[in-house]
Amino acid sequence: MAIILNIETSTTNCSVSLSKEGETLVLKEDNNVNYSHAESLHVFIDKVVKSAKLTLSDINAVAVSKGPGSYTGLRIGVSAAKGLCYALRIPLISVSTLHALALQVITKDGIIVPMLDARRLEVYSVIYSASFEEIRGVEAQILNKDSFLEYLNSNSVYFVGNGVEKSKQLISHPNANFVEGKLPSANEMSLLAYHKYKKSDIEDVAYFEPYYLKDFIALKSKK
Repeated sequence: MAIILNIETSTTNCSVSLSKEGETLVLKEDNNVNYSHAESLHVFIDKVVKSAKLTLSDINAVAVSKGPGSYTGLRIGVSAAKGLCYALRIPLISVSTLHALALQVITKDGIIVPMLDARRLEVYSVIYSASFEEIRGVEAQILNKDSFLEYLNSNSVYFVGNGVEKSKQLISHPNANFVEGKLPSANEMSLLAYHKYKKSDIEDVAYFEPYYLKDFIALKSKK
C-alpha cells in the first residue's frame, strides 16, 4: 500500500493532497493571489492527514511539484517536503508541474499545451499528445502571434494554465482552445507520484533542488 502526501506550491495555488494507490483521498487548497504558502502549507498538511484519520507516520512518501513556477513558492514546497522526508525517513518524489497541469485536460485527440505565466510575454510550456506523451520538452518562450503555429495548423490545441490569458491576447486560430481558470493542483499529482513510487523513482533528499528553468533574478528595492 502506498500512502503519499502531495505538495503543490508552484503558483498562487497552495495545494496539498493525500493519496492512496494513486487516488486522492483528501484535497485541501487555496488560490490566494497574495501567496499564502508560508502561512497555509503546514496547516493544510495537518488537515489532510487528520481528515483521512491517519498520522504522519502512516505516510510512505512525500511528493512535491518540482517546477517550473514561482521561485519562492517552489522553495517553500520543496523545503517542507524535504523536512518531512528527513524527519520521517521516507522517500522524496518529484513531479513535473506542467505534466500534472496537463492532466486537467481530457480530450481524445489534439495537442495539450500546459503553460505557466513568466515575466512579460513569456511563459513556461511543454507540449503533450492527448495521451500525455511528451512531444516537445519544457521551454521558456516569448509568445507571439505565430507561437505553436505548426501544431495549430494540423491539430486542435488545448492551452491550459495561468499563461492562457497571455496566449489569448496573441494567438488567434480556429484550432486554439483556451481552458481557463486552471492552476497546478496536488489532486493530479496523486497518480503521477504513485507511478514513480512503484518504480522507486525517487530523489536525493539532501541534494534535490526545484526545477527553476531560469536563473533567479533579484529585483532592486524601490525604496
